[in-house]
Amino acid sequence: MKKQILGGLLAVSLGCMASASLAANRDSVSVVGSSTVYPFATVVAERFGRSTSFKAPKIESTGSGGGLKLFCSGVGANTPDITNSSRRIKKSEYDDCQANGVTSIIEVFVGYDGIAIANAKTAPMLKLSLTDLYYALAKDVPGADGKLVPNPNMLWSDINPALPATKIEVLGPPPTSGTRDAFSELAMGGGAKGVPSLKALYDLGADQATEIKAAIAALGMPEGFYQAMVDKKGKAPKGSDIFKTIAYSLREDGAYIEAGENDNLIVQKLEANPAALGIFGYSFLEENGDKVQGSVIDGVAATFDTIAGGEYPVSRPLYFYLKGAHVGKIPGIQEYALEFTSDRAMGEDGYLLDRGLIPLPYDALKQVQDDVKRLKPLEM
Repeated sequence: MKKQILGGLLAVSLGCMASASLAANRDSVSVVGSSTVYPFATVVAERFGRSTSFKAPKIESTGSGGGLKLFCSGVGANTPDITNSSRRIKKSEYDDCQANGVTSIIEVFVGYDGIAIANAKTAPMLKLSLTDLYYALAKDVPGADGKLVPNPNMLWSDINPALPATKIEVLGPPPTSGTRDAFSELAMGGGAKGVPSLKALYDLGADQATEIKAAIAALGMPEGFYQAMVDKKGKAPKGSDIFKTIAYSLREDGAYIEAGENDNLIVQKLEANPAALGIFGYSFLEENGDKVQGSVIDGVAATFDTIAGGEYPVSRPLYFYLKGAHVGKIPGIQEYALEFTSDRAMGEDGYLLDRGLIPLPYDALKQVQDDVKRLKPLEM
């Protein structure tokens, strides 16, 4: 009994020490994460710092994956209060948060963004299909006999004679980026579904092991690949699990160049090299419309209306996440989130729309505002 009392007192003491440490060591909000959400967060932070008694939050662009790793590392003044993300938090990341004591996470759905595949305005605008992008950037593609081979396509015209005979050179985000995750799923995965043999593999369920093994063999994949995909608990893979390893793997021969998390740097490189393409969020395309132009994808240009209407095929949702344990300890966290989700910022005439944010419908925005007010914790 004495040990239980001492243990309880110790827990309370440590909790008080953590709260005191949070309050004593930092007087402004720390925000990390997505380079796509970064420009929106920066605008809100500047206005928040000018119009309230709180200091402007410090915003760092670390990429969605990098931001969530920092966010989930624990509780305390040396960890961020908020992380931006251009994709939803993964279950594995949520579990890491829980294991590290970040047990109260508030999810804030911001709006939508399109992923532009753009080049310099001094170059011809490209009209690409998602399948063109798959054949341009995938590490391995089906050859003439249907078996996977290292990607042989060096020029855009190798894929489609209607495209220019220029070298395939695409500047894009690293694996830690939410833009990279979304591009892999929407563009690479979407393009691979245009290949009949890969689409057939994607559609196979975990209970169709014989058909999956036959599809793998037809693609010339190693005999033991299926067994290697069986997880530690003996759970069989679905066809879509194997499909993703094929579709999402990007070339490593120089055709795809990891250009870091700084989308402004990609824009500068496109200006210097008009033959290259770059991958970044629609907000950067909008912001740099005098320098770069978006490619038409599957017959649809990236515009505010086509993204909002769901017509543009490479679009995704945007989020940020609050650390509940820090609210009330670090000044301004909830207040900043309320400003970010306010009608004046995210409403139909909000200032973030001028920066390229595709807004939520009215009812969805009201729900988000209510969740932030109530600090409704995320459950997964």
